[in-house]
Amino acid sequence: MWEDEIYYEDEDAAMAAYEAAVGRSAAGDASSESSDDFEPAPSGRHGRPKPPQARAAAGSRRAAAQPRKPRAAPKARRKPSPASRLASSGVESQSDAGNGSAHGRSSAIPTPDIGQLNVSSSGGGGSPAGEPAAVAAMDTGEDDDASAVLLALCAREQSIRARMAQLEKEIAELEKKCGVEAAADASGKAAPIDLNEFRAPEWSVPIRANVMNFEWEKLAAACQFDVILMDPPWQLASQAPTRGVAIAYQQLPDICIESLPIHLLQTSGFIFIWVINNKYTRAFQLMKQWGYTYVDDIAWVKQTVNRRMAKGHGYYLQHAKETCLVGKKGADPPNLCRSVASDVIFSERRGQSQKPEEMYEIIEQLVPGGNYLEIFGRKNNLRDYWVTIGNEL
Repeated sequence: MWEDEIYYEDEDAAMAAYEAAVGRSAAGDASSESSDDFEPAPSGRHGRPKPPQARAAAGSRRAAAQPRKPRAAPKARRKPSPASRLASSGVESQSDAGNGSAHGRSSAIPTPDIGQLNVSSSGGGGSPAGEPAAVAAMDTGEDDDASAVLLALCAREQSIRARMAQLEKEIAELEKKCGVEAAADASGKAAPIDLNEFRAPEWSVPIRANVMNFEWEKLAAACQFDVILMDPPWQLASQAPTRGVAIAYQQLPDICIESLPIHLLQTSGFIFIWVINNKYTRAFQLMKQWGYTYVDDIAWVKQTVNRRMAKGHGYYLQHAKETCLVGKKGADPPNLCRSVASDVIFSERRGQSQKPEEMYEIIEQLVPGGNYLEIFGRKNNLRDYWVTIGNEL
């Protein structure tokens, strides 16, 4: 007889033992997913099938030794809604604020009002005081819901903007106490002049036109000029032409500047040409081509509002000056006055490409009461008794 086999004298005793064992097993395994009816019939050590009464007795012994516990049904995992997650931060959703309950409807989460944020004025590496709890949850990586992250970013943006406004107010108060001039920026450069309400001088003659297709013949027939002043928009051709400086005007190639009919406008007199460093040679060539002889030059040393040297960009050296070449053609004007002005101008740097007022004073002292023409002029260059031509007037 095998170790786990039990034999009964008759069939009725075996069935009674089987029914008792099945009843005890069913009471302890009522909620089990599987049943003994579906288990394979146990066999002995040598593979012989056991009789039913032996299987029942073996099952009763296993059930008595280690009863089975009912398996609990898995709980459905639900993500908490944005409103429930943000309830601790004091931010309510639109449905909760208006109706008192969400009723299962999804609604857009509004951006919190900036007035509800308590922005701390103290510095530091941590998050500002009064920042919603959702922002801290986003920083720690605990919140992976898209709507909650978006709300947290909006709240942080609002707090940063409030902090910036507060700092700007404090800076303005400090500048007012220290007496910093509002007309100058941090670099010492004067604020640009608002030309929206600009009015031309009473005795100036502004002509807004493109110098490339202007009717120069008619102007030459109407008047011959004693002095011509021009500030050509030279085209920069270096490897880094602007060197970080934004050029706010249209540049012209040298061939376009060369095509100007200067010889029609002046039979005798002076020409003043503003030149940049890499256009010196070209400017001398243009003078010779137009019939002028180089006689002098004027250096403008740029200064800041604090009367310091205003250094700018340069390829090898920092440029703090500009040069104006002076050429002469024909006979001297009858009202010429020599040795009345200096060839160096110390003047404040103003708007981009805006030249100093002292240049006009030097010309008017050199040839008083003459006919003056400026080419490539702008609104800030208009002056009484001057004819100014440009496309930005």
